[in-house]
Amino acid sequence: MPLISFTALKTPWRQVSWGNQADLQYVKNFQLQNDQVRHGRVLLYGPVGAGKSSFINSVSNVLRRRITSPALTNATNEEERSFTKKYETHNIKKDTGQFYPFVFNDLMGLEEGSGRGVRVEDIKLAMMGHVKEGYKFNPASPLSTSDSGYNPSPSPEDRVHVVVCLYSGNTTEINSSVLQKMKAIRETASDLGIPQLALLTKFDEACPETEKDLKNVYKSKLVKRKMGDLSSKLGIPLNFILPVKNYSEETQLNDDVDTLILSALRMMIDLGEDFIDSKL
Repeated sequence: MPLISFTALKTPWRQVSWGNQADLQYVKNFQLQNDQVRHGRVLLYGPVGAGKSSFINSVSNVLRRRITSPALTNATNEEERSFTKKYETHNIKKDTGQFYPFVFNDLMGLEEGSGRGVRVEDIKLAMMGHVKEGYKFNPASPLSTSDSGYNPSPSPEDRVHVVVCLYSGNTTEINSSVLQKMKAIRETASDLGIPQLALLTKFDEACPETEKDLKNVYKSKLVKRKMGDLSSKLGIPLNFILPVKNYSEETQLNDDVDTLILSALRMMIDLGEDFIDSKL
């Protein structure tokens, strides 16, 4: 049930072309121009339950035009512990049998307190390409150079090209210890020059206007306030924060859900290509 009722703004504060197929065609036709890299790598991080795995599945749904599940998700209400344990790369297959030139890496969620959830040190190593596929995160100690999960010689496509923070709009407040971890991850990405985005998920669960009609997302005072709070606390500019509704209860695709997902995805792959062209 929605948490709070807010009156909607009369006009949207951002313009959206609802149902426009341009973003879908753009993503379908997208090709990296740098021949050293076969795919851009998008790293997703955020608190437990923010919807990282669900976002990967939602992107797959939109591009494959059906409900899919490449990333396992947890359907219980026990969101205080991370469901994802390993460092896994998720790619999305085209109708041709080939794969899209971008991949997603899902991480163990950020948890309250020390010794729980993914460690910031491991996320930094992942950004630099030093974490091998299938490495099982250990909340008690970071990955070391002597560990079998450590990649000593990462290739350009092992590196992360875009870092994306996901945060639930259905959360009342960011826990202070989790926020400090989020800030440390942002600073690390900034030091490495990696472009960053933030996605506000699950806002429809908190806002009556968007639960009733997703097209009200940029008329919602609650959504605007949540995005502004995230911007001020993390330092990510507001124009690099996007609201996204993941597929959760739906068994059929929805044009409005697709519109928000594709808008975020297009920005991700563009920023990733910019980084690859300038840094690699």
